[in-house]
Amino acid sequence: MDELTIKQAAERSKKIREHYRSLELKHHGSEWSVEEDALAFLTDAGLVGRLTMAQQGRWPVGDSNEAGLEHKIGESMWWLMVLADRMGIDSEEALDNFLSTTEKRFDL
Repeated sequence: MDELTIKQAAERSKKIREHYRSLELKHHGSEWSVEEDALAFLTDAGLVGRLTMAQQGRWPVGDSNEAGLEHKIGESMWWLMVLADRMGIDSEEALDNFLSTTEKRFDL
């Protein structure tokens, strides 16, 4: 498989989100607001923290949950692309601007 670009990931994320919107309309009569999407992202980000603690042996769990951690990291990245799109922010540009600004700050 070819390497995934941020632009490709953002487009795929947008299509997946559109399918979730259809389910929201079907089951709840309205789609989630941007704020609800942000809350869903924060919930998943919190789970990344808990699963990371478990993976590092700092939170007691049964069997290893590496697949769950990988999934939640991917889902968190997906949510960020969805949120950026909903607020008119280009994911690739946002990341590039952040990296460039931070590299300059540290003289890298």
